[in-house]
Amino acid sequence: MELTSAQLLNDLRIITERNLKFVEDFKNESQNNLNWRKSSESWSVLECVEHLNRYGDFYIPEISMRIEKSKYKNSKVFKSNWLGRYFSKMVSYREDLNNMKTFKSMNPLQSNLNKETLEKFIDQQHQILELLIRSETINLDKTKTAISISKIIKLKLGDTFRVLIYHNERHVQQAKKVLELCLNNN
Repeated sequence: MELTSAQLLNDLRIITERNLKFVEDFKNESQNNLNWRKSSESWSVLECVEHLNRYGDFYIPEISMRIEKSKYKNSKVFKSNWLGRYFSKMVSYREDLNNMKTFKSMNPLQSNLNKETLEKFIDQQHQILELLIRSETINLDKTKTAISISKIIKLKLGDTFRVLIYHNERHVQQAKKVLELCLNNN
């Protein structure tokens, strides 16, 4: 995948703003609806969002630090590599969403959650939007970040943003579907 760095950042900003809007709308729902589950093993709306918060707790400081320390100036083109494409595709939202196992530390099932979970996500999305702006002057190819599953594996900053934001989109869409099921069952 090759596109301009500006186009990549703009595309990711649009997805982030859309995710932010959906979660802001969740604040209008009752606590019961936000904690409703289809089954004991499925996630509620709040558990979907909490899952994302846990990843945000890792990626936001990691990305911020790498931007701050980067000595590589902006390049016009971003070119994803095979590893970035693999991880991005794996976490991307699709209508025929496949279930994936998550790490125990990232699994919020049966957590005691409230609307503060939504507020934290909203705050994280504002931080991500700010990081996207700060990245406009950074080389998205040469600046590398660690990933949550291994400090040894490094992704290009552009791919890290794609993984984080596509993963957010995936689970925000999942949360929307859970809410629709809840409302249809009540």
